[in-house]
Amino acid sequence: MSVSHSACGHPCSECRLRSLPAFLALSEPERRAVAEWRTGSRRVAAGERIIGEHVRSDQLYTLYSGWAFRYKSLSDGRRQILNFLLPGDLLGLQDEFADGRTHGVEAASDVVLCTFPRDRLWDFFLQHPKLGYDITWLAAREEKMVDDNLVTTGRRTAAERVAMLLMHLYRRAQHLGMTEAGRLEFPFQQQHIADALGLSLVHTNKTLRKLQRLGLHRLEGGWLEILEPHALEALGDYFERPMRPVPLL
Repeated sequence: MSVSHSACGHPCSECRLRSLPAFLALSEPERRAVAEWRTGSRRVAAGERIIGEHVRSDQLYTLYSGWAFRYKSLSDGRRQILNFLLPGDLLGLQDEFADGRTHGVEAASDVVLCTFPRDRLWDFFLQHPKLGYDITWLAAREEKMVDDNLVTTGRRTAAERVAMLLMHLYRRAQHLGMTEAGRLEFPFQQQHIADALGLSLVHTNKTLRKLQRLGLHRLEGGWLEILEPHALEALGDYFERPMRPVPLL
């Protein structure tokens, strides 16, 4: 089976993500509250669905390891990737506030997720309002990312779009300690990049090759290497402030 469920293989008290400076520290009572809500973990293989686009999930998830992405598709199969998901991101909250299924989520690499029953969300808010605010904060942060993506697809040129996306994903991964010497394990194909940026596959391929010929990056063998980060940031008009620690469920 490519998808499996298990009991807590990595208890909250031993969570490696909580040791990273990328995440806000929790008090011991808050850790216990999260651990009591959490029901276990789920493993999903690369290319498999985490949340079906037209199937309601009874679970919320925190991505513990690996890469995933949120998407919406049209009836003819065309797909728009809404945003890319890294460890610590909360999945599935949007469906709580929508009449229909709002999106799908797919694993881009093998992933491990922490599972939380959706039907206990409101009780969690009532009993732990500070942690409830953290969930709201995470939702607002994701909305900002989608806003940024809209600016990219609406106003940036193809070269600017690609530069922006590469630097955005690299900086987010760097914040999580996933990079080394300018290199990042990168499971995405050119089709993923095209679907995220609203470009054709041919235009995406030409743009990536153009930037690579300029010596700005190298993308091959499942690895992304950023060779000229300042040049890529300038080209993509990407000047993100230093990333702050974020909540983690």
